[in-house]
Amino acid sequence: MKVTIKSCCLVEPAESTWNGCMALTESDQTGFLTHVPTIYFYRPSLNWLTSSKQTMFETLKDSLSRALVHFYPLAGRLRWLDGSRLELDCNGKGVELIEARTESDLDELGDFSPSPHFDHLIPQMNYSSPIEEIPLLSVQLTEFRCGGVTLSYNISHAATDGQSALHFITEWARLARGEPLAEEPVLDRKLFRAGEPPSARPRFQHAQFDPPPLLMGQSSSENERRKETTTAMLRLTKSQLEILRNEADGGRSDNITAARRAYSRYEAVTGHLWRSACMARGHTREQPTSLGLCVDVRRRMKPPLPDRFFGNAIIDVVARSLAGELMTRPLGYAAGKIREAIDGVTCEYVHSAIDYLKNMEDLSELQDIHALRTKEAAGAVFYGNPNLWVISWISLPLTGVDFGWGKDIAMTPGAHAGDGDSVILPGCDGDGSLVVAICLQSEFMEGFKKFFYQNIPN
Repeated sequence: MKVTIKSCCLVEPAESTWNGCMALTESDQTGFLTHVPTIYFYRPSLNWLTSSKQTMFETLKDSLSRALVHFYPLAGRLRWLDGSRLELDCNGKGVELIEARTESDLDELGDFSPSPHFDHLIPQMNYSSPIEEIPLLSVQLTEFRCGGVTLSYNISHAATDGQSALHFITEWARLARGEPLAEEPVLDRKLFRAGEPPSARPRFQHAQFDPPPLLMGQSSSENERRKETTTAMLRLTKSQLEILRNEADGGRSDNITAARRAYSRYEAVTGHLWRSACMARGHTREQPTSLGLCVDVRRRMKPPLPDRFFGNAIIDVVARSLAGELMTRPLGYAAGKIREAIDGVTCEYVHSAIDYLKNMEDLSELQDIHALRTKEAAGAVFYGNPNLWVISWISLPLTGVDFGWGKDIAMTPGAHAGDGDSVILPGCDGDGSLVVAICLQSEFMEGFKKFFYQNIPN
């Protein structure tokens, strides 16, 4: 697919905003500091295309400028501090906005699963540049010959988590439609201890900061990192989800007591993912394996963080097992491991994790960006074979984003960072289905699909 860039500009806030350095939380400064890509697909009505007084690009540029007045940290830049720590320089330099066109048709993208075509439809970030020069948000509008369009964005994970990013996109769309802002973001990151010194030593074990298991017989993950990967979007219908939930619960609803609540869709599907990956990879029974999970802690804190807290309010946790246990025991075993890890995220646990990071002299070993800047993967934490990393977007308002020319017909993550990365999404049709986007080493993908759909017929 050939895509031609028509124009590119930096969009600054429409009004003057606060200027200065904002302290970041430990969650902002660790893990994924790179950008997270997302792409929306649209088929605007002919009526909109012929009657609108503004072009799509003009509409986006004007509304984006007004949205940045409220979300002004996104117009700033990151800046390094001692110990590989970061702060956010709210300098109003702006967000990158790109206008592009292709002579291809939207139908050529098929079912909108991630593909090499996306590389041309999503803004590419240059991590060899100084971090002070890299926009926190880059947006690309691509018009297709058929009249369809894609709107994609790459947003810095150091600036926002998924909930904050979707809040911004939703409010930007409202302004583009000519509606007022619905909910102001809460920009005070001190609510989550940004800039504070450590209050104590860690009180819990924090396995999420330890290196994950290696394949048995290997002394590093170097060989696994180099292997070719591929992605897939796998749909689970509402009836298939019920089959998995019933399996996780032991097959009988009367097994559920007040002391043990039924497993959720998320727990059942994530356990099934973990088990299927072990089977597809052909692990031995003794192979240790870890499952990385992200937990939103806004409502786990005391007092709770505001729902519209803008930043990263997530904590990573790890579930551990031997592959043989996952492959031979009922699904409820894997689901139970996941629940145990998530239920352990109390307010006290979160404060302990924050103190763990605040007590570290240098955070670089927990940051992905260094490996990308040096073109070497060895420094980045690798959650590929024999491990898995699962992110849930089930509860996020991902679809129905209308900038004035109608709601999206599809939405998908733009790419996966590498082997073992997966995202669980709500189905686009509102029918109770879920979609699993997963990246695995190419040699294991067909086997994974086989085990994934085994015993859950359509």
